[in-house]
Amino acid sequence: MRHHPLAEASVSIIGQGTWRMGEDPHAKRQEVAALQLGIELGMNLVDTAEMYGEGGAEEVVGQALAGRRDQVFLVSKVYPHNASRSGVAAACERSLKRMGTDHIDLYLLHWRGQYPLAETVDAFERLREQGKIGRWGVSNFDVDDLEELDDLRCATNQVLYNPQARGIEFDLLPWSHDHGLPTMAYCPIAQGGKLLEHPNLRSIADKHGVTPAQVCLAWAVRQDGVIAIPKAVDPLHVRLNAAAAALQLEGDDLHLIDQACPPPRRKQHLAMV
Repeated sequence: MRHHPLAEASVSIIGQGTWRMGEDPHAKRQEVAALQLGIELGMNLVDTAEMYGEGGAEEVVGQALAGRRDQVFLVSKVYPHNASRSGVAAACERSLKRMGTDHIDLYLLHWRGQYPLAETVDAFERLREQGKIGRWGVSNFDVDDLEELDDLRCATNQVLYNPQARGIEFDLLPWSHDHGLPTMAYCPIAQGGKLLEHPNLRSIADKHGVTPAQVCLAWAVRQDGVIAIPKAVDPLHVRLNAAAAALQLEGDDLHLIDQACPPPRRKQHLAMV
């Protein structure tokens, strides 16, 4: 598994997302097992949020990390409506309790809300000083948001990125690269659907003996500074996600993807899901 530096740690370039986990009690055991399998396969970054399942995903993560906490780089996110000075502290305590840990390696503001960034950053810094978080970062921030933040202590920006959602390539990715800010790509497989059925992706997949989903993952992490966090519950999908880190796409492959999903030629509104 290839790794990339993130928040003074070394994390797998393909990690594990947990969006929509913790919503169905009957799926909990399978979700826990999936995360544990991913950890065993070397995907040492686990991303979650208090929003996912209204804390349910964090509970799943907590069970998955039992006895394995030191093997995992743990990321969670705070709701914007909890991003006040006191709200961040209270939300973090709830997240720590749900996950059964005394610290979160990287704590993100899920998206911008009503509270001033300076107030949220101050709250993050207090948590860091207390040892409850290692570093902090943001999610769903565009270039203007990052320029307003203007804080070198920000460790990452987590945004939507896949072949169908390439808007960040016009300005956000170059800006992040120039400023040494790693990008975490959520929904790197575009939630499946028609993208994975596109003949160009199928052609690339057949050429390399992989799946279209693996092609999407390899595409997302093809450039330095990008880490992908797909979500998987099926053990086969977990194994395929981990294996995608070894896939190296060639120039012809990238050209076919450009034909199927052209890169942006102008500034686009930051896409979110």
